[in-house]
Amino acid sequence: MTTRRARATVMAVALAFIAPVTLTGCGQIADVFNSMPGQGGGAQSVVVSTPAPASSSDAKPFDSQFTYDGSVSLTSEVADGLDVRLDVWAVDPKRTMEWTATNEKQFGFALNVVDNRVDEKAVLAQKRRVYVSSVSITSQTAQTGGQVSNPFQFTADPRTLVPSDTLRSDRGLLLNSFQGGLLVPTTSIRQLPNDTYGITLEFALNVAVEGTANTDSSFSQQTVYQYLPIAIFADDGQASAGTGTAPSSSTGRAPGWGQTSGQG
Repeated sequence: MTTRRARATVMAVALAFIAPVTLTGCGQIADVFNSMPGQGGGAQSVVVSTPAPASSSDAKPFDSQFTYDGSVSLTSEVADGLDVRLDVWAVDPKRTMEWTATNEKQFGFALNVVDNRVDEKAVLAQKRRVYVSSVSITSQTAQTGGQVSNPFQFTADPRTLVPSDTLRSDRGLLLNSFQGGLLVPTTSIRQLPNDTYGITLEFALNVAVEGTANTDSSFSQQTVYQYLPIAIFADDGQASAGTGTAPSSSTGRAPGWGQTSGQG
């Protein structure tokens, strides 16, 4: 995992988010959310474990590289030398220490694939193709009161989020084309329970992976999982509001963090 934003050339797609209670949807894309469940079936699973971090008294209260740097790149090897890359970055506020339970927290993400066996400028016929047919995000909060909630959800067939001339097939949207992979420039997490000090997003990607370049008969189905912990801070003035608030310092932020600002 690298800690610098790695933005590949990708096709822009619409704003997309959903939340059943605490979040609201906007734009035409919202209609497709939750209408297309993941198609894991009997597919082989590739699980990249990033355990949900626990509160720590000697380090950060909710360990999150995304929060510390403002962006993160998560890589999953789906075949020998073939990587699916998930890039996530803070959009607004760009300073991730300003991500609180009550404000709107916007992030963007992109999916791409890299075949390390060939030059990146090689023609598509020389690369092992990867198609994505479903992208879903679920969430789980960490709260000082011990409760757990799942306030943020996102589910979509990526073929519905891009122009109709983008390369796709029955297997899904092609990620390793010169047209680019999949870009969701802005997705919002809205209000969280007041005592939230962290939230972990689970990305589940249903992909079809080509075993041998330019060989249709060599595809296999996989589900790739990635986990993104995000620290949540107390609002200024909320630190001493009593029970039910996130752990905080005199600055209104959770203790244990330096002054590094996120660079979205």
